[in-house]
Amino acid sequence: MKNIKKIIVIVSIIGVFVMGGFTFYIYNNIFVPNTAFNNEEAHVFIKTGANFSDVMEELEPFLKSTKTFRAVAERKGYVSNIKPGHFIIKKDMNNNDIINSIRLDNVPIKIKFNNQERLENLAGQLAYQLETDSLSFLTAMNDQDFLQASGFTTATAIGMYVPNTYEVYWNTSAENFRDKMLKEYEYFWNENRDKKAMDAGLTQDQVLSLAAIVDRETAKVEERPRVAGLYINRIHKGMLLQADPTIIYAKKLTEGDFDQVIKRVLYRDLEIDSKYNTYKYTGVPPGPITMPDISSIDAVLNYEKHDYLFMVADVKNFGYHKFAKTLAQHNRNRREYVRWINRQGVKR
Repeated sequence: MKNIKKIIVIVSIIGVFVMGGFTFYIYNNIFVPNTAFNNEEAHVFIKTGANFSDVMEELEPFLKSTKTFRAVAERKGYVSNIKPGHFIIKKDMNNNDIINSIRLDNVPIKIKFNNQERLENLAGQLAYQLETDSLSFLTAMNDQDFLQASGFTTATAIGMYVPNTYEVYWNTSAENFRDKMLKEYEYFWNENRDKKAMDAGLTQDQVLSLAAIVDRETAKVEERPRVAGLYINRIHKGMLLQADPTIIYAKKLTEGDFDQVIKRVLYRDLEIDSKYNTYKYTGVPPGPITMPDISSIDAVLNYEKHDYLFMVADVKNFGYHKFAKTLAQHNRNRREYVRWINRQGVKR
């Protein structure tokens, strides 16, 4: 009888140690904080198709113990149920919380884009901010079935992407991103903007093409409505727009070189045979020569009403322009500009 009691006591003591060890193991693996960074949070990006080794490589700099994390990940079945996306780990999270975060809480990121000359440039900028590569973005943007269904052409397609800051999932597909931008475009063109375009005698595409010229003509937001009014005056009179930024674009396009830097338009450039050459063809170009920002679009829709038909850079107030109602006045302003630019030694 005494032996049985001893055995029971020994077994009980062993049980206490085993349970204590098990409890310690569970607590240490699951509930002890396991982050190795001092900031309030860390951002984790898990690629589509990633395996558990890829995840561990991404997480390793943020963990105190990869061993305990791996053990909990295996017990929770995360190893075979990996989700791609952008996840946030908070300081002092334990392994259980970390796994729940990277499995359930794909957090959108904020992206922005502007001043892109072509879809190729936009695709490249997006690829820097999102998981999808630039070729996939460009292919989706140029998809002819999509363009036809949404009322765009290859030339006008860049106008669909209204420069702004947007919230999107980091691992969104090129097609989903493109479709989201179409919805944003349709939201942007509300009833008020549509009415203003009609009142100006312009379509949405024409507004965007004209806004792109205004955008390139002046960086001064407060001057843009005046510049827009000048070009609309020319359109209403059936005059050529004669906008130098369109010549620069036409030269780059016909030569297939968008990396060249052109600071001065020469007389021979005015002979380039391109629909973007507004010294040869009346009306707005067939598409935007750049991605116009919202201030330029609204400058066209809210253009300043005046009688100006000509403008040239103001050499005494850099960044702004001198405006003229008559050709004689414009020629005087232009001679002043030409003298100045010649003194600067700018030949191209």
